Amino acid sequence: MRRTIDLIMLTRPVNSIMVGFAVIVGIAVSAPGQLLSITALLGFLTGFLISGYSMIVNDCYDLEVDRINSPDRALPSGRIHLRTAVTFSGILLTLGLISSIIIGLDTFIIALVFAVIAWAYNFRGKKQLLLGNMMVAASVAIPYIYGGATVGMMGDLLLWFLALTSFLAATGREVVKTIADVKGDAVRQVKSVARVYGSRIAAYVSAFFFLGAVVSTVLPILMGEVGIVFTVLILIPDVLFIYASVRIISDYSKFKALQIKKLALIGMIIGMVIFIIGGSY
Repeated sequence: MRRTIDLIMLTRPVNSIMVGFAVIVGIAVSAPGQLLSITALLGFLTGFLISGYSMIVNDCYDLEVDRINSPDRALPSGRIHLRTAVTFSGILLTLGLISSIIIGLDTFIIALVFAVIAWAYNFRGKKQLLLGNMMVAASVAIPYIYGGATVGMMGDLLLWFLALTSFLAATGREVVKTIADVKGDAVRQVKSVARVYGSRIAAYVSAFFFLGAVVSTVLPILMGEVGIVFTVLILIPDVLFIYASVRIISDYSKFKALQIKKLALIGMIIGMVIFIIGGSY
Protein backbone atom coordinates (compact mmCIF):
# COMPACT_ATOMS: atom_id res chain seq x y z
CA MET A 1 0.00 0.00 0.00
CA ARG A 2 2.78 2.45 0.95
CA ARG A 3 4.54 1.75 -2.35
CA THR A 4 1.34 2.42 -4.31
CA ILE A 5 0.79 5.70 -2.46
CA ASP A 6 4.40 6.72 -3.11
CA LEU A 7 3.97 5.98 -6.80
CA ILE A 8 0.78 8.04 -7.00
CA MET A 9 2.39 10.93 -5.10
CA LEU A 10 5.15 11.09 -7.69
CA THR A 11 2.51 12.53 -10.05
CA ARG A 12 1.91 15.40 -7.59
CA PRO A 13 -1.85 14.86 -7.80
CA VAL A 14 -2.82 18.41 -6.84
CA ASN A 15 -0.67 19.93 -9.61
CA SER A 16 -1.90 17.39 -12.15
CA ILE A 17 -5.54 17.95 -11.20
CA MET A 18 -4.97 21.68 -11.72
CA VAL A 19 -3.65 21.03 -15.24
CA GLY A 20 -6.70 18.90 -15.97
CA PHE A 21 -8.87 21.68 -14.59
CA ALA A 22 -7.13 24.19 -16.89
CA VAL A 23 -8.39 22.10 -19.82
CA ILE A 24 -11.90 22.40 -18.41
CA VAL A 25 -11.40 26.16 -18.10
CA GLY A 26 -10.49 26.27 -21.80
CA ILE A 27 -13.79 24.54 -22.55
CA ALA A 28 -15.68 26.87 -20.20
CA VAL A 29 -14.28 29.93 -21.99
CA SER A 30 -14.90 28.71 -25.53
CA ALA A 31 -17.91 26.37 -25.30
CA PRO A 32 -19.48 26.26 -21.82
CA GLY A 33 -22.30 24.06 -23.07
CA GLN A 34 -19.80 21.19 -23.50
CA LEU A 35 -18.62 21.12 -19.88
CA LEU A 36 -20.52 17.93 -18.99
CA SER A 37 -19.60 16.00 -22.15
CA ILE A 38 -17.49 12.86 -22.51
CA THR A 39 -15.09 14.97 -24.55
CA ALA A 40 -14.54 17.25 -21.56
CA LEU A 41 -13.80 14.21 -19.38
CA LEU A 42 -11.27 12.92 -21.90
CA GLY A 43 -9.73 16.39 -22.06
CA PHE A 44 -9.35 16.49 -18.28
CA LEU A 45 -7.77 13.03 -18.30
CA THR A 46 -5.27 14.08 -20.96
CA GLY A 47 -4.16 17.08 -18.92
CA PHE A 48 -3.99 15.09 -15.69
CA LEU A 49 -2.12 12.11 -17.15
CA ILE A 50 0.49 14.05 -19.14
CA SER A 51 1.08 16.37 -16.20
CA GLY A 52 1.61 13.31 -14.00
CA TYR A 53 4.09 11.98 -16.54
CA SER A 54 5.98 15.30 -16.54
CA MET A 55 6.15 15.41 -12.73
CA ILE A 56 7.71 11.95 -12.60
CA VAL A 57 10.18 12.85 -15.36
CA ASN A 58 11.18 15.89 -13.31
CA ASP A 59 11.88 13.72 -10.26
CA CYS A 60 13.89 11.26 -12.36
CA TYR A 61 16.15 13.98 -13.73
CA ASP A 62 16.53 15.57 -10.27
CA LEU A 63 17.31 12.28 -8.55
CA GLU A 64 20.96 13.00 -7.71
CA VAL A 65 20.15 16.44 -6.31
CA ASP A 66 17.20 15.09 -4.32
CA ARG A 67 19.46 12.45 -2.76
CA ILE A 68 21.22 15.39 -1.10
CA ASN A 69 18.37 17.86 -0.56
CA SER A 70 15.33 15.57 -0.13
CA PRO A 71 16.61 12.09 0.77
CA ASP A 72 13.28 11.04 2.32
CA ARG A 73 11.33 11.31 -0.94
CA ALA A 74 10.22 8.10 -2.64
CA LEU A 75 12.84 7.96 -5.41
CA PRO A 76 16.01 9.10 -3.57
CA SER A 77 15.12 6.98 -0.54
CA GLY A 78 14.85 3.88 -2.74
CA ARG A 79 11.21 3.13 -1.85
CA ILE A 80 10.49 3.46 -5.56
CA HIS A 81 13.06 2.16 -8.04
CA LEU A 82 14.05 4.51 -10.87
CA ARG A 83 13.06 1.89 -13.46
CA THR A 84 9.61 1.62 -11.89
CA ALA A 85 9.15 5.40 -11.98
CA VAL A 86 10.22 5.57 -15.64
CA THR A 87 7.83 2.75 -16.55
CA PHE A 88 4.96 4.40 -14.70
CA SER A 89 5.63 7.74 -16.42
CA GLY A 90 5.55 5.94 -19.78
CA ILE A 91 2.20 4.38 -18.93
CA LEU A 92 0.75 7.77 -17.96
CA LEU A 93 2.05 9.36 -21.15
CA THR A 94 0.61 6.56 -23.29
CA LEU A 95 -2.81 6.79 -21.62
CA GLY A 96 -2.78 10.58 -21.96
CA LEU A 97 -2.00 10.39 -25.67
CA ILE A 98 -4.66 7.71 -26.18
CA SER A 99 -7.30 9.89 -24.51
CA SER A 100 -6.24 12.79 -26.75
CA ILE A 101 -6.37 10.85 -30.02
CA ILE A 102 -9.84 9.54 -29.17
CA ILE A 103 -10.96 13.18 -29.37
CA GLY A 104 -9.14 13.97 -32.60
CA LEU A 105 -5.86 14.42 -34.46
CA ASP A 106 -5.43 18.07 -33.52
CA THR A 107 -5.80 17.34 -29.80
CA PHE A 108 -3.31 14.49 -30.14
CA ILE A 109 -0.76 16.84 -31.72
CA ILE A 110 -1.23 19.45 -28.97
CA ALA A 111 -0.93 16.78 -26.25
CA LEU A 112 2.24 15.44 -27.89
CA VAL A 113 3.74 18.94 -28.03
CA PHE A 114 2.86 19.41 -24.35
CA ALA A 115 4.62 16.13 -23.49
CA VAL A 116 7.72 17.01 -25.53
CA ILE A 117 8.00 20.43 -23.86
CA ALA A 118 7.77 18.75 -20.45
CA TRP A 119 10.58 16.33 -21.32
CA ALA A 120 12.74 18.99 -23.00
CA TYR A 121 12.42 21.27 -19.97
CA ASN A 122 13.67 18.58 -17.62
CA PHE A 123 16.36 17.32 -20.01
CA ARG A 124 17.97 20.67 -20.70
CA GLY A 125 15.56 23.61 -20.71
CA LYS A 126 15.51 24.29 -16.97
CA LYS A 127 19.20 25.22 -17.09
CA GLN A 128 18.90 27.65 -20.00
CA LEU A 129 18.16 31.12 -18.61
CA LEU A 130 14.76 32.51 -19.62
CA LEU A 131 14.03 29.58 -21.95
CA GLY A 132 13.29 27.28 -19.03
CA ASN A 133 10.93 29.81 -17.45
CA MET A 134 9.09 30.22 -20.74
CA MET A 135 8.79 26.46 -21.21
CA VAL A 136 7.09 26.18 -17.83
CA ALA A 137 4.84 29.10 -18.74
CA ALA A 138 3.95 27.42 -22.04
CA SER A 139 2.92 24.33 -20.08
CA VAL A 140 0.58 26.57 -18.07
CA ALA A 141 -0.97 28.10 -21.20
CA ILE A 142 -1.24 25.05 -23.48
CA PRO A 143 -4.00 23.27 -21.48
CA TYR A 144 -6.35 26.20 -22.16
CA ILE A 145 -5.76 25.88 -25.91
CA TYR A 146 -6.15 22.13 -25.64
CA GLY A 147 -9.50 22.64 -23.90
CA GLY A 148 -10.74 24.74 -26.79
CA ALA A 149 -9.46 22.18 -29.28
CA THR A 150 -11.39 19.36 -27.61
CA VAL A 151 -14.67 21.08 -28.49
CA GLY A 152 -13.61 22.38 -31.90
CA MET A 153 -13.16 25.97 -30.69
CA MET A 154 -9.40 26.36 -30.87
CA GLY A 155 -9.87 29.49 -32.97
CA ASP A 156 -11.78 31.32 -30.24
CA LEU A 157 -9.95 34.61 -29.73
CA LEU A 158 -10.80 34.94 -26.05
CA LEU A 159 -9.21 31.55 -25.46
CA TRP A 160 -5.96 32.73 -27.03
CA PHE A 161 -6.02 35.93 -25.00
CA LEU A 162 -6.39 33.80 -21.86
CA ALA A 163 -3.44 31.64 -22.96
CA LEU A 164 -1.33 34.72 -23.75
CA THR A 165 -2.12 36.39 -20.43
CA SER A 166 -1.38 33.16 -18.56
CA PHE A 167 1.89 32.66 -20.44
CA LEU A 168 3.14 36.17 -19.68
CA ALA A 169 2.07 36.10 -16.02
CA ALA A 170 3.51 32.62 -15.51
CA THR A 171 6.82 33.65 -17.09
CA GLY A 172 7.01 36.62 -14.74
CA ARG A 173 6.26 34.37 -11.79
CA GLU A 174 8.88 31.83 -12.83
CA VAL A 175 11.52 34.55 -13.09
CA VAL A 176 10.56 35.82 -9.62
CA LYS A 177 11.08 32.27 -8.34
CA THR A 178 14.66 32.34 -9.60
CA ILE A 179 15.35 35.18 -7.15
CA ALA A 180 14.20 33.01 -4.25
CA ASP A 181 15.90 29.86 -5.59
CA VAL A 182 19.42 31.19 -6.23
CA LYS A 183 21.09 28.84 -3.73
CA GLY A 184 19.14 25.78 -4.82
CA ASP A 185 19.76 26.55 -8.49
CA ALA A 186 23.48 26.77 -7.76
CA VAL A 187 23.40 23.15 -6.55
CA ARG A 188 21.55 22.10 -9.71
CA GLN A 189 23.86 24.26 -11.87
CA VAL A 190 20.81 26.02 -13.29
CA LYS A 191 21.68 29.15 -15.28
CA SER A 192 18.70 31.19 -14.11
CA VAL A 193 18.27 34.89 -14.82
CA ALA A 194 18.92 35.70 -11.16
CA ARG A 195 22.07 33.57 -10.98
CA VAL A 196 23.59 34.82 -14.21
CA TYR A 197 22.56 38.49 -14.19
CA GLY A 198 21.65 39.07 -10.55
CA SER A 199 18.41 39.52 -8.66
CA ARG A 200 17.97 43.15 -9.71
CA ILE A 201 17.87 42.30 -13.42
CA ALA A 202 15.60 39.33 -12.69
CA ALA A 203 13.24 41.70 -10.89
CA TYR A 204 13.03 43.97 -13.93
CA VAL A 205 12.51 41.00 -16.27
CA SER A 206 9.69 39.64 -14.13
CA ALA A 207 8.08 43.09 -13.94
CA PHE A 208 8.25 43.33 -17.74
CA PHE A 209 6.28 40.10 -18.11
CA PHE A 210 3.78 41.01 -15.39
CA LEU A 211 3.06 44.30 -17.14
CA GLY A 212 2.86 42.43 -20.44
CA ALA A 213 0.12 40.29 -18.89
CA VAL A 214 -1.75 43.46 -17.95
CA VAL A 215 -1.50 44.77 -21.51
CA SER A 216 -2.73 41.46 -22.88
CA THR A 217 -5.96 41.76 -20.86
CA VAL A 218 -6.71 45.04 -22.64
CA LEU A 219 -6.62 43.41 -26.09
CA PRO A 220 -9.93 41.49 -25.87
CA ILE A 221 -11.57 44.72 -24.66
CA LEU A 222 -10.24 46.72 -27.63
CA MET A 223 -11.29 43.98 -30.05
CA GLY A 224 -14.81 43.78 -28.64
CA GLU A 225 -14.49 40.16 -27.51
CA VAL A 226 -15.81 40.90 -24.00
CA GLY A 227 -18.38 43.09 -22.31
CA ILE A 228 -18.53 45.54 -19.43
CA VAL A 229 -18.42 42.81 -16.75
CA PHE A 230 -15.02 41.58 -17.92
CA THR A 231 -13.77 45.13 -18.42
CA VAL A 232 -14.53 46.05 -14.81
CA LEU A 233 -13.52 42.80 -13.11
CA ILE A 234 -10.21 42.39 -14.94
CA LEU A 235 -8.99 45.49 -13.11
CA ILE A 236 -8.59 43.31 -10.00
CA PRO A 237 -5.79 41.03 -11.30
CA ASP A 238 -4.35 43.90 -13.35
CA VAL A 239 -3.89 45.99 -10.20
CA LEU A 240 -2.29 42.98 -8.47
CA PHE A 241 0.23 42.53 -11.30
CA ILE A 242 1.04 46.23 -11.45
CA TYR A 243 1.58 46.21 -7.68
CA ALA A 244 3.75 43.08 -7.99
CA SER A 245 5.86 44.79 -10.65
CA VAL A 246 6.45 47.88 -8.54
CA ARG A 247 7.20 45.92 -5.37
CA ILE A 248 9.65 43.43 -6.88
CA ILE A 249 11.63 46.25 -8.54
CA SER A 250 11.84 48.20 -5.29
CA ASP A 251 12.71 45.16 -3.17
CA TYR A 252 14.16 42.07 -4.85
CA SER A 253 15.11 40.19 -1.70
CA LYS A 254 14.36 36.47 -1.35
CA PHE A 255 11.62 37.23 1.20
CA LYS A 256 9.88 39.70 -1.12
CA ALA A 257 10.27 37.36 -4.10
CA LEU A 258 8.43 34.62 -2.20
CA GLN A 259 5.62 37.08 -1.41
CA ILE A 260 5.34 38.23 -5.02
CA LYS A 261 5.37 34.61 -6.20
CA LYS A 262 2.26 33.93 -4.09
CA LEU A 263 0.62 37.20 -5.12
CA ALA A 264 1.17 36.40 -8.81
CA LEU A 265 -0.48 33.02 -8.38
CA ILE A 266 -3.50 34.68 -6.78
CA GLY A 267 -3.66 37.14 -9.68
CA MET A 268 -3.49 34.30 -12.20
CA ILE A 269 -6.31 32.39 -10.53
CA ILE A 270 -8.54 35.49 -10.30
CA GLY A 271 -7.77 36.33 -13.91
CA MET A 272 -8.67 32.81 -15.04
CA VAL A 273 -12.05 33.05 -13.32
CA ILE A 274 -12.71 36.44 -14.93
CA PHE A 275 -11.92 35.07 -18.38
CA ILE A 276 -14.52 32.36 -17.76
CA ILE A 277 -17.04 35.03 -16.82
CA GLY A 278 -15.99 37.09 -19.83
CA GLY A 279 -16.75 34.16 -22.10
CA SER A 280 -20.28 33.92 -20.73
CA TYR A 281 -21.38 37.53 -20.24
